[in-house]
Amino acid sequence: MNLLSVLSNLLILSADQFTGSGASYNAYRAVSLTFIILMGVAAIASIVLVMLTPGNSQGIDALGGSSETFYGKNKGRSTEAKLKLATFICLGILGVFAIVFFIIQIPALWGLG
Repeated sequence: MNLLSVLSNLLILSADQFTGSGASYNAYRAVSLTFIILMGVAAIASIVLVMLTPGNSQGIDALGGSSETFYGKNKGRSTEAKLKLATFICLGILGVFAIVFFIIQIPALWGLG
């Protein structure tokens, strides 16, 4: 079983439901598969960004009572903030792609029933 047939199984409408030329079905299939691939890319990017973001806990350093300077405390904040912002953007894009994908699955948009 190849990847394209697995992705095609995610589509709600089948070729039998489209009447006339296959151009409208091909357009439906291309748009749907494009959104599936874009959602996969956004999901993988979100996972990678979450894995790269450092945790908020101090860990074992909190037990030692070591004091840090202001620079030492805030040195990584800009990188943390950028990773957090990029994560929220990727998740927002994933959400928008998912909503659009499910909207284009409505048969009435393609001239069906």
